Amino acid sequence: MTNIQSHFLSPLIAYINSFAPVSPGLIKEYNAFCQPLLAKKNKFILSPLDYNASVYFLTKGLVRGFIRDGDKDITTWFSTGNEIIGAIRDPEGPGHHSLEYLQALEDCELIEIPYTLIESTFEKFPEGPQIGRKLFALKYYAASERAFLARIPNAADRYHHFLKVSNLDLNRIPIRHLSSYLGMRLETLSRIRGRKD
Repeated sequence: MTNIQSHFLSPLIAYINSFAPVSPGLIKEYNAFCQPLLAKKNKFILSPLDYNASVYFLTKGLVRGFIRDGDKDITTWFSTGNEIIGAIRDPEGPGHHSLEYLQALEDCELIEIPYTLIESTFEKFPEGPQIGRKLFALKYYAASERAFLARIPNAADRYHHFLKVSNLDLNRIPIRHLSSYLGMRLETLSRIRGRKD
């Protein structure tokens, strides 16, 4: 680490430094373009009204991603921190508004990272592509796990698989959002959890 780093960036720099040693130049770029962000419980960090121009490093709190189908919310993921989160975005297409909502389920502390910064650091710094590959691999694995989970036909099996592979503290997640994520009715999830306990 280097002393040119702003204090709020420390968790993000430590995270990406675990993928590849981070140069002072890259830290300087992040210091110049990243911003700290506070999101109060139940507020949107990003919505379809917003231009999808950044990803976020969640340092504290609980966030869910979700989409809307009519008047129904469909939760797509949760994060409890120490990872980069963002909304669905076509990397080949032009920038556009988000299709997905990012909602704080607790008071949250985040670091906003513009996509333009990520793209420029890939080109300007030798560690950029290595960090990008490792982040992509983590996100691809998480997406594959979610896709597999969604294809388990039995609700109880889906719940038990989620318990086995997830490191989330389920006590922090409102049950209505968990049932949405698991693709089952609230009553079904309550019944399954009641049998387990």
